[in-house]
Amino acid sequence: MKRLFKNKKIRYLLMVVILIVLVAGCTKITDDKGVILEEKIIFLSTTFGEMMKNEGWFNGLLVWPVAFLINYLTPLLGVGAAIVAVTVGVNVLTFGLTVQSTISSQKMQIVQPELTKIQEKYRDKKDQPSQMKMANEMNALYAKHGIKPFGAILNLFIQIPIMIAMYQAVQRAEAVVHAKFMGVELVNSPAWGFKNQTYILVIIFVLMIVTQFLSMKLPQMLAKKRQEKIRKGRPDEKPPANPQAAMTYGMLAMIGFLAVNWPTAMSLYWMITSIVNIAKTYFIQWRYIDHEKV
Repeated sequence: MKRLFKNKKIRYLLMVVILIVLVAGCTKITDDKGVILEEKIIFLSTTFGEMMKNEGWFNGLLVWPVAFLINYLTPLLGVGAAIVAVTVGVNVLTFGLTVQSTISSQKMQIVQPELTKIQEKYRDKKDQPSQMKMANEMNALYAKHGIKPFGAILNLFIQIPIMIAMYQAVQRAEAVVHAKFMGVELVNSPAWGFKNQTYILVIIFVLMIVTQFLSMKLPQMLAKKRQEKIRKGRPDEKPPANPQAAMTYGMLAMIGFLAVNWPTAMSLYWMITSIVNIAKTYFIQWRYIDHEKV
């Protein structure tokens, strides 16, 4: 367990989840029974100026546009399709900002065995010259494969406010509060759906968990396939252990723990985001990684 939390990527992901929980907790938008406060509902008639004046720049610049689009599209598409359309649109808009960091993240998994060898080589050498040599070898490996190791941080800084904004918007949009999806209100949580035998909410939650798992595992699976291709002709070389497996299951459990009591609209958002991420992973693998020489 101690070794698991030494992983920088795990620490960054935990920081993201903790930040979302803290921000969500500090912004009270529901009463003690979990019902959205009337004054916090964002209507189609709510203006950008009102949000900026009454709730500040974050809610004005990020929460209001998402809620406005959901409200605007719901009469045309239905609330479920409106959330899907907005989610896909947000991911398309941010793709250009995150593509380089996503490429680096996928390449990082491919070179992980070589990175582990370097780290093992200097594991018992804690003196400054040895640590500098290790850093130089790691940087040379990154440069060889065109990896920007801190690119993932940029990805997180972009995703954090978007996730917080979506969390707020899918609860506060009047369409989500009052409209129905397949006869039920998406403002209710999967836990509520289970207790009240409204199983469509539970099904959405389960599908979200499945697609989240697939989106997390896919880069690892593609990296493993690439590593097998690299090891071709070297049958004596054993495949390395996957250090990210524990992180995948840990993050999935944390997401499930949070989402089971959050509005099902949030699960729908996460499910669509996961599907988009799966498509993005395949595209980046095909466009930027597969054509490289092994």
